[in-house]
Amino acid sequence: MGEIKQEWKKRISWLIIAIVVVIVYKMLDNFSSIQAWFGTFFSILKPFLLGILISYILFLPCKKIEDIYIKSKLKFISKKARGLSVVTTYMIFLLIIVIIVNCIYPILRDSVIDLVSNIPSYYDILVKKYTDLPEDSLLKSDIIKEKMSELTSIDIKQYLNISNGKIMEYIKNIINIFSGIFDVFVSIVVSIYILLQRSSIVNSLRRFGRAVFKKNTYETIDRYFTKSNEVFFTFITSQLLDAVIVGILTTCAMLILKVRYAPLIGFMIGLFNLIPYVGAIVAVGIGILITLITGGFGKALAMAIVVIILQQIDANIINPKIIGSSLKTSTLLVLFSITVGGAYFGILGMFLGVPVAVVIKTILTDFVDSRNEIKDREEQ
Repeated sequence: MGEIKQEWKKRISWLIIAIVVVIVYKMLDNFSSIQAWFGTFFSILKPFLLGILISYILFLPCKKIEDIYIKSKLKFISKKARGLSVVTTYMIFLLIIVIIVNCIYPILRDSVIDLVSNIPSYYDILVKKYTDLPEDSLLKSDIIKEKMSELTSIDIKQYLNISNGKIMEYIKNIINIFSGIFDVFVSIVVSIYILLQRSSIVNSLRRFGRAVFKKNTYETIDRYFTKSNEVFFTFITSQLLDAVIVGILTTCAMLILKVRYAPLIGFMIGLFNLIPYVGAIVAVGIGILITLITGGFGKALAMAIVVIILQQIDANIINPKIIGSSLKTSTLLVLFSITVGGAYFGILGMFLGVPVAVVIKTILTDFVDSRNEIKDREEQ
């Protein structure tokens, strides 16, 4: 009887393997349609994912304010601490948005308008600067010459010409932005509900896990869920805070150097700083190029030195103080996660690729360590 059961187990195992192979083959054979399905699925879930992101960002200030309200001597405030903390957090959040819209946005808008309107003249200046370089210059290698010839063949004015219909594309993009207002509204509502009911949501998930999985499996899932939550919360909040600090410091430094478009360059460097390593390099490169065209070589060199010093201060002092040691990982893994995340999920994938990679690395490391411990015990 035991032999028959073993034989049936083998047959079932081989059948399951065959089914898995067929499913994988069909998935690879229809990869484009599967990718399109996932793309549509994630676009539908975008407001909810954005709501989760907002609640993550606002969780820490909301928790701090709730702790203050709980300690209040007024019973009404202490009993309604969570609801009042959410209301207070969103009032502060809206106040910050109002300040940004009324104070920071007009400066950035004027800088962008001025930069875009002067692109044709800046383009001509860039081409002239390159043409005036000596022939033995390193910048006149065959590859750069080929790229510059392609650049000079572009009629930059056609992209800014209203009569050729390009303006209609800009209008469509603006319409698309306004059409996303509903998604933003849904995201805010979702984030409010998550902040208000975060304890019941977590408890429901844990009860579901205990009901579905065995004790050891549930404890493992719970441990990794807690770890993942810690990693994502630490990364998102710290990167946003770090981006704000870097943006402010860079803007102040550029204003002292009297760099043109200083607020725009500082904002861009701070924004790109959300993407580790790659973002800062790209933003600084664009900033140096803009300063080279608008202020000359000397100012561009001074700007490059100051920004590089600020980036080193951020990388070695500010960022480690904010993040701590919980997200320390190799540069190679960071670059790999950014590349893969960006390829499949765009800017959001580049931003969230690092914490996802850290979680996967933690799971794989624990698995390898546990397997090695079992093998060591068997060998002894």
